[in-house]
Amino acid sequence: MKEQRSFPKQTEQGALYLVPTPIGNLQDMTFRAVDILKQANVIAAEDTRHTKKLCHVFEIDTSLISYHEHNKREREQEIVNRVIGGELVALVSDAGMPAISDPGTDLVKRFNEEGLPVIALPGANAAVTALISSGLSTDSFTFVGFLDRHKKNRRVQLDHWRSYSSTLIFYEAPHRMKEMLKTLEDVFGNRRVALCRELTKQYETILRGTVHELQAWIDEHGVKGECVLIVEGASEEDRSAMEATPWYEDLTIEEHVKSYLEEGQSSKEAIKQVAKDRKIPKRDVYQTYHVKE
Repeated sequence: MKEQRSFPKQTEQGALYLVPTPIGNLQDMTFRAVDILKQANVIAAEDTRHTKKLCHVFEIDTSLISYHEHNKREREQEIVNRVIGGELVALVSDAGMPAISDPGTDLVKRFNEEGLPVIALPGANAAVTALISSGLSTDSFTFVGFLDRHKKNRRVQLDHWRSYSSTLIFYEAPHRMKEMLKTLEDVFGNRRVALCRELTKQYETILRGTVHELQAWIDEHGVKGECVLIVEGASEEDRSAMEATPWYEDLTIEEHVKSYLEEGQSSKEAIKQVAKDRKIPKRDVYQTYHVKE
């Protein structure tokens, strides 16, 4: 068990600050976020060009270094060394909360392993902003983020989530939204949804209705901008129907095995699980799967 007390002897030790930035409207920048960015020895930014513009608006002259998906391994040690040396490092994404669908999560994990302080500031976040705007239940919710781009893998992932009773939060690119909704309808049925696009920006649009209604709207108007899709959780009736109809019903044995392999199971584990699911001997699954391999 590791205990972090974020603020004692603050001037005597370094720290990594996770600083949220506006997802559109610059007025959503907090006083504390500006103050921390000014105090920091360096700002680690996903795109330094983007962050330079933000710093210019708020008169922040702190130096910048890049930290993104393609250089995070090399940059990680530098940031760790800076904090060990007593520096304050502020981590920002292009917009919103660092470490949400962002490589910052790997940096936070490394800091936890090293026992170094990580201090998160509250602020702008597209997922929660969309959720509370959706009109769907906020009692329990699950952030899923981006699904796999490949149609088959996306369906397997949605199969996994379809029995969850919590409201589901997805990120999706606008050019994939129609295909996402089609797969969602195939797997979930015609549930209530809310599509929130361009949140906090000039063309913010929130569409509330069913999957069918949203599909019809997009067919007529199209969709642009950054999108968050909120999906109603499974009802008791949905869950009862799913128990009667197993999620793998439409899959071949080969596809069933591959779905578990894609989740990270070994071939042996996947075959054993498929046999258990279907209540058939493991040798039958093994023979069917390896004959078709």
